[in-house]
Amino acid sequence: MTAATLYIVPTPIGNLQDITQRAIDVLGAVDWIAAEDTRHSQKLLQHFSIQAKTLSLHDHNEEKRTQMLCNKLLGGEAVALISDAGTPLISDPGFVLVRACRAAGINVVALPGPCAAITALSASGLATDRFIFEGFLPVKNQARMNVLATLLDRTCTSVFYEAPRRILDTVNDIKTALGPDRHLVLAKELTKTFETYVSDTPDGIIAWLEADAVHQKGEFVLMVAGAPPASDELPSEAMALLKRLKQDLPLKKAAAIVADHYQLKKNALYQAGLALE
Repeated sequence: MTAATLYIVPTPIGNLQDITQRAIDVLGAVDWIAAEDTRHSQKLLQHFSIQAKTLSLHDHNEEKRTQMLCNKLLGGEAVALISDAGTPLISDPGFVLVRACRAAGINVVALPGPCAAITALSASGLATDRFIFEGFLPVKNQARMNVLATLLDRTCTSVFYEAPRRILDTVNDIKTALGPDRHLVLAKELTKTFETYVSDTPDGIIAWLEADAVHQKGEFVLMVAGAPPASDELPSEAMALLKRLKQDLPLKKAAAIVADHYQLKKNALYQAGLALE
């Protein structure tokens, strides 16, 4: 561990066993730990017998705390930045501090570790070759609908965080903005005892949420499948696979396999396959 360094340290999103040994070592060696909520973080630190001094850094005091922490770092002390859960700065405070450290020539080291968005996406079954992380949707209805409208023709997967009190309204808004057939995956309580994935259309997700009040509680990652590209915009990798499969399978079967793999329309692939003949 190096003095006069800001460490960006991910913390578990649920299961405490997901913390890395490197993260424990860094947190145990720094002079200060800047935490979004020190009361919340104390539970984690106590669990691993970490005794470093803590101070809060959140949306309402980040500007003030940044100058204080930069002074400590320039004075030779080491600081770790953590959030309540997951990787700092991903829909959490820390950008102002990291930017100031970079501007002041202070060494910044980021540790790899848990992130709810990546964890959910990797197990979603949605395309992962391209995706956009949107963070939280706007609270106000019109602003939220404006954002969702941009997904209408977006062909890559979109990833959102959502609060329990808004999750049902958000899925209803997605149905309104994108139609009833767009595929969604809802991930809930990742790495915890009741981790759940629900993969369905908006109506299916809504029915699941309304089936039990408990279904609307917890931490959510909501993922939206990309819109199928037009037939003349089929991905080159999809066309390459279709061409290869067509050598050994009927075109209809080959198109179905490629459509399922890349989440494309079977008919568009079938038509594209006919054009290859």
